[in-house]
Amino acid sequence: MEQKQFQAESKKLMDMMIHSIYTHKEIFLRELISNASDAIDKLYFKSLTDDSVGMNKSDFKITLAVDKDARTLTITDNGIGMTKAEMEEHLGTIANSGSLQFKKENNLAEDNQIIGQFGVGFYSAFMVSKRVTVKSLAFGEKQAYVWQSEGVEGYTMDTCEKDTVGTEITLELLDDVAADAEGNGGENYSEFLDQYRIQSLVKRYSDYIRFPICMDMTKSRKKEDSDEYEEYVENVTLNSMVPLWHKNKNEISEEEYNSFYKDKCGDYTDPLCHMHVRNEGTITYDALLYIPSHTPFNYYSKDYEKGLQLYANGVLIMDRCEDLLPDYFSFVKGLVDSEDLSLNISREMLQHDAQLRQIARSIERTIKNELQRMMKNDREKYEKFYQAFGLQLKYGIYQDYGMHKDLLQDLLLFPSSKDGKLVSLKEYVDRMPEGQDKIYYAAGESIARIESLPQTEQVKDKGYEILYFTENVDEFAIRMMQGYQEKQFQSVLDSNLDLESEEEKKELEEKQESSKDMLEAVKKALEGKVGNVKLSGRLKSHPVCLSSEGELSMEMAKTLNAMPGTEGQKLQAQTVLEINPEHPIYQRLMELQTGDSAKLDDYAKLLYDQALLIAGMPVEDPVAFSNRICDLM
Repeated sequence: MEQKQFQAESKKLMDMMIHSIYTHKEIFLRELISNASDAIDKLYFKSLTDDSVGMNKSDFKITLAVDKDARTLTITDNGIGMTKAEMEEHLGTIANSGSLQFKKENNLAEDNQIIGQFGVGFYSAFMVSKRVTVKSLAFGEKQAYVWQSEGVEGYTMDTCEKDTVGTEITLELLDDVAADAEGNGGENYSEFLDQYRIQSLVKRYSDYIRFPICMDMTKSRKKEDSDEYEEYVENVTLNSMVPLWHKNKNEISEEEYNSFYKDKCGDYTDPLCHMHVRNEGTITYDALLYIPSHTPFNYYSKDYEKGLQLYANGVLIMDRCEDLLPDYFSFVKGLVDSEDLSLNISREMLQHDAQLRQIARSIERTIKNELQRMMKNDREKYEKFYQAFGLQLKYGIYQDYGMHKDLLQDLLLFPSSKDGKLVSLKEYVDRMPEGQDKIYYAAGESIARIESLPQTEQVKDKGYEILYFTENVDEFAIRMMQGYQEKQFQSVLDSNLDLESEEEKKELEEKQESSKDMLEAVKKALEGKVGNVKLSGRLKSHPVCLSSEGELSMEMAKTLNAMPGTEGQKLQAQTVLEINPEHPIYQRLMELQTGDSAKLDDYAKLLYDQALLIAGMPVEDPVAFSNRICDLM
């Protein structure tokens, strides 16, 4: 039998493919099953107009067979088969796609589910095989042919006996390779002779091939009238064939959706909601998306992997396609199945990422619309979602210099001083009283801490609502937003709150002028700690408070300084010590300024430490603070 050579380019491509194109060796089974499905599709298509085929759709199937003694795995289909010329053309020339040619010749629509348009999937068999044998009898032919190859050295062709139309591919698996002393370099090819391993690979990659994939499996059962067990062989269909996402929504129960989610996504609880999408347009795809009901344990760690499963015509292409989800929606799980993707030769990478970006943008809109619908129609469920993943939305606004703020800002919720409930920015603005032109907020480690801040008293007295920012990213996010519906954000901890009436401002300016020497003395005593000292018109019962000037607030500085790698280079907000001129401490400071400058210094430092404690900041020198209290006592 004559040994025929592959073309030089084909030799190089085969060698590259065997060693580097495919990420995982197990992919070979997916490729061969996809090719078998294509062959059946072709004959089924022919049967629709040619009665001589003599087969119904229910007659078609793909059969897998394992022979452990011979170390062979056989994939058989009863599809259209190949003539000698077709075997020469499609198996003798790598990257020549018979399926693509078939679609062109028959003018099939783009949505016709012929999978194997890529031309080299068959050669993935050589990743696990030392010899590949292909027997095929083409429909309408009487003579079958056998093609055999051991890899890059070439192949042989000959006639053979085959009773039924279709193709039979037999893989003689490579011998196992032992690992080295360090446990590296081992290869277990025998795993592809294990029936349960084969079953799991079919389930993972080819579960939605639309023809049955069958295999004889050895099982055990209890003998009748005995406690002993016996083995028996049962022909099992390994795939489910009909993807859940291809079914009509009205035919799927909530229990089926939830069961699919828990099985596919490895969760033990039902999802919070699902989105079943059929998109038709420039690019067609089906998607089944889920929002979990709780935060995954590793969600905010580097170990968490985002992404959706990516299918092409029901065949799994990528187990986790990161590009389908933006980071701020990385909590979404599920899959996308498209008929329009252009894949490269290994089917594992997209050739044109413009298609992927188009799908990703559509999915992004779908997720946002679902979240907005949930916020409007099922507030309790949305708040449950927000408790789990609201932080991620805020990170999304902060990232990329706020370029996603318009997409995400209406999904945010914050605790409010009005009734303690979560409120959206739109709800806050809609109920602003006449005359209010800013969105007021206060940042702190907890709601209780914020509510005790003296700076909130004046804002509440004016009848203005305050948003409570209790997470580190909150203030950074709204600084990126800059404003909402032409309303600027205003921290109640800023020194320039400017809520006094004209009369109050005039009175405060007069007191400020008459207290100038005392304020300068306090500022000098606190040199390097505060940028300014002034009288305040917003304090009611409290003697002092700290406020900030500039872009960096005290809470932002505290957050940044707590980050790893900031040791020795602490950031400091430009702080202002505000003194209440209506408090008895003010009169005492005025007296000390003219009579006991040393004690004024102690008072100034004591009041500064008191203001730090009120603001939830650590006292710089607790021992000195304690000693000053004892001395004054």
